[in-house]
Amino acid sequence: MTATVHMDRLSWIEYERRVAEGAVVFLPCGATEQHGPHLPLGTDHLLASAISADVAARIGGLVAPALAYGYKSQPKCGGGQHFCGTTSVDGATLSAMVRDAVREFHRHGVKRLVLVVGHYENQWFVTEGIELAMRELGGAKSGLEVMRLEHWDFCREETLADVFPGGFPGFALEHAAVIETSLMLHYLPELVSLDKIPDDGPADFPPYDMYPPRTEWVPPSGVLSSARGSSAEKGARLAEDIAGGIARAVRAEFAMEHRA
Repeated sequence: MTATVHMDRLSWIEYERRVAEGAVVFLPCGATEQHGPHLPLGTDHLLASAISADVAARIGGLVAPALAYGYKSQPKCGGGQHFCGTTSVDGATLSAMVRDAVREFHRHGVKRLVLVVGHYENQWFVTEGIELAMRELGGAKSGLEVMRLEHWDFCREETLADVFPGGFPGFALEHAAVIETSLMLHYLPELVSLDKIPDDGPADFPPYDMYPPRTEWVPPSGVLSSARGSSAEKGARLAEDIAGGIARAVRAEFAMEHRA
């Protein structure tokens, strides 16, 4: 069996050995959600998994199968629930899935766990799941340390300034736009259809929400800001910011020796 960072490609014997040696385990938390006509529905969990694998390769870690269903898509950051293919769960469901996963990794003997959020709407429900699990496990007495992060937070300002010479529209409006498209071109170029990038955006939302949602606020393509100008080169720069930054944070918080 060839060496891999992916937990689900290992036998349980090999996985047990790696855990006993202290491997950091990464759990990607994504979604199945429309990402315009040029990106796949799985973009959020595919990118979270690819980034996790990039970091795991740098530090000798492991990547668990992603949680591929996320909290309900919101119009102002994901386009909304009215798009075909967007398949979401309630917040309580997501929190319960995270809680159960954290408890299971603790049962395996994992001591250092990193949850990599790749879907904007997931953040606080993932946090709730972690907190519920840690409370049940006894907190510090459990011997488990958990880090939660949103991978886009590791993009450096100087990189964003170069990637967006006309001004950065903000992460909420970057749904299916330059950052995600460029990262997909870097990690999974075969899944990107550059010729299908629409001219929509940036979306102009009011400073409030309405229920039922006003679907007419959202560009018909589901893209909230133009993805034109995306490139694999930009993706490589963003990926180095993100994967390098996460690796440094993991080493620092878990007191690990440096590994290439």
